[in-house]
Amino acid sequence: MAENAPLQVGQPAPDFGLMNQDKTVVKLAEFRGKKKVMLLFYPMDFSPTCTAEHCAFGPEIGKLQPDDQTIVFGVSCDSPYSHAAFRKQYNIPYDLLSDTSRKMVKAYGMFAGEEPYNCSKRGTVIVDREGKIAFYKEQPMKEPRMVEELEKAAMIDALWAQRDNEGGERISASR
Repeated sequence: MAENAPLQVGQPAPDFGLMNQDKTVVKLAEFRGKKKVMLLFYPMDFSPTCTAEHCAFGPEIGKLQPDDQTIVFGVSCDSPYSHAAFRKQYNIPYDLLSDTSRKMVKAYGMFAGEEPYNCSKRGTVIVDREGKIAFYKEQPMKEPRMVEELEKAAMIDALWAQRDNEGGERISASR
């Protein structure tokens, strides 16, 4: 697979181990067979659009994480120290993962490039309990995601199950 290529629905999610805002390493493998993982990639802590998104997502966490079978993480290339300050200042209720090496964002096709900010893209990836990509969507950098869109994405496995039961055909990529 080419570096920084978009992932396809159904393919295995690249494994990772990243520090959160408390400098605790979070590994994707720890959730396999247990939880669905929603990864909210964003360019930078404290930037206007990212701040607006996280301030909107926090109070609506129940819609993004509708049950105890789902876990949400923010992911950017900022340091754990920046994440700690950002999370504290805006009362963000989910962990923020730090990919300072940019290896994980590149593996997920979410690296925006070195110029001008050497940061991740804005996008959403959902990894199902089996460790496969269930949802993948890039968002234009300056356009915030809406809670309603993420709520629908969080229910993607139920929608696929319904479609499969109806004999429908799955379509790939960023629906």
